[in-house]
Amino acid sequence: MSEPDQRLYFLLQRAAHQLRVASDRRLVAAAGITTAQLGALYAVRDEPGITQQGLARVLGLRESAVTGLVGRLTAAGLVAKRAHPREHRAVVLELTEEGAAALDAAQPEVDRFNAEARALLGEDGFAQTAAAMRALAQWEAPDAGG
Repeated sequence: MSEPDQRLYFLLQRAAHQLRVASDRRLVAAAGITTAQLGALYAVRDEPGITQQGLARVLGLRESAVTGLVGRLTAAGLVAKRAHPREHRAVVLELTEEGAAALDAAQPEVDRFNAEARALLGEDGFAQTAAAMRALAQWEAPDAGG
């Protein structure tokens, strides 16, 4: 009997790809948005007055990637840009009614995904996996050359 695969980074990449493809398909069908857009809409909803720089930090993305993401969200009417109250060159992002409706339409798929993951992993496994993913998302691995 062979040992289980212990290449964590490789396994995380495979799992992330598999989940993103399946989630995108389901979210686009249910709400017309992708997984990346869902994360951005949650952040804009949950942090009123968030800037693009703040959104990049929350999502763990480069500002250049967030610029494109926000451009697609504003073009779709899901997010609006408003002048920042204190910084003349910055804008704040606000969820539009259409953005809130997209989140509402996506919620059954989010709930279904979580229920399926709980069934696959068990309640303890689900909680442990969520805790491990939070820890990994906040971890700053040492430089390979250091």
